[in-house]
Amino acid sequence: MTGPSPGNGAGRAATVSPEWWGTEEACVQYGHKLALDHVSFRTVPGRISAVVGGDGAGRTTLLRCLAGALAVSSGRVRLPAPMRIGYLSAGSGTYPDLSVDENLAFRATAYRLPPAAARERSAEFLERAGLASARDRLAGQLSGGMRQKLGVIAAMLHRPDLLVLDEPTTGVDPVSRADLWWLITRAAADGAAVVLATSYLDEAERAFDVLALDDGRELAAGTPEEIVAAMPGTLRVSDARPEGEARQRAWRRGGRWRIWDPPDPLITDLRHQNPDEPDMIMAQIRGESVEPREPGRPVAPDLQDAVTVAILARELAGSRELAGSGDLEGGGSR
Repeated sequence: MTGPSPGNGAGRAATVSPEWWGTEEACVQYGHKLALDHVSFRTVPGRISAVVGGDGAGRTTLLRCLAGALAVSSGRVRLPAPMRIGYLSAGSGTYPDLSVDENLAFRATAYRLPPAAARERSAEFLERAGLASARDRLAGQLSGGMRQKLGVIAAMLHRPDLLVLDEPTTGVDPVSRADLWWLITRAAADGAAVVLATSYLDEAERAFDVLALDDGRELAAGTPEEIVAAMPGTLRVSDARPEGEARQRAWRRGGRWRIWDPPDPLITDLRHQNPDEPDMIMAQIRGESVEPREPGRPVAPDLQDAVTVAILARELAGSRELAGSGDLEGGGSR
């Protein structure tokens, strides 16, 4: 795999062959704040990549860099030509005083799409997204889900090489979300490298690979399966909130408490050999009494659990309990 073209200076975007698009050690600084801190990210044609993280994590900043709307302070950005990028910002990206048809006609003209091709693609996408009957309605009169679908259609109408979507499904109803995912997967099937930011980790599991950001830094990266497999420690679920120190490692989900137990090489090995009597074994080794284990039963983690654990591990990395516990920040390598 080739890198960016030689001679590109820091902060410049390289336009190269479409083996992959993305960033290398990208930093974006606003005043004294690093919105992106040496983030490397790659997406390839025909696949969907998801970027997840909380407020202020750097998702929108990264997507703006990938859309060519924001220059990095240092590092490199590898992009197709501007006319080969489709971008949907955190808003719907539509003009409220234009009709659905007029929005798409304007976008087709801006991207120099032949009128016949524009009409054909518009008709197909509008029909599949449930917007065919709204073609003459002003975009400002559409529901939120309908506006989001129109925005995605407008961004992918010219069949871009790179499609960048900033939270396209946030706040929309389940039916609209299903329609949006049809459009997203259609864009990937047409050969686009699709990057989407999402607040829904269950959605991120549908992507080929995931980048989790926290405070502008990479928290975890890889396929969903790699991120889950790399989660350190074990997870249990309980109806009751745990007491004592374990409260710092617990969070509520689905009406129950999930509790993360960090890795301890000795305890892990013993529990693997004697899963039914770990506390008794540790008491014998240490020569001390052991309080009954806090309630809970083991549960297999999913992507949401793995990302939550990675955040907890980073927050607790300096504590005495986690000192020397090995790899604290879960997440596969990219």
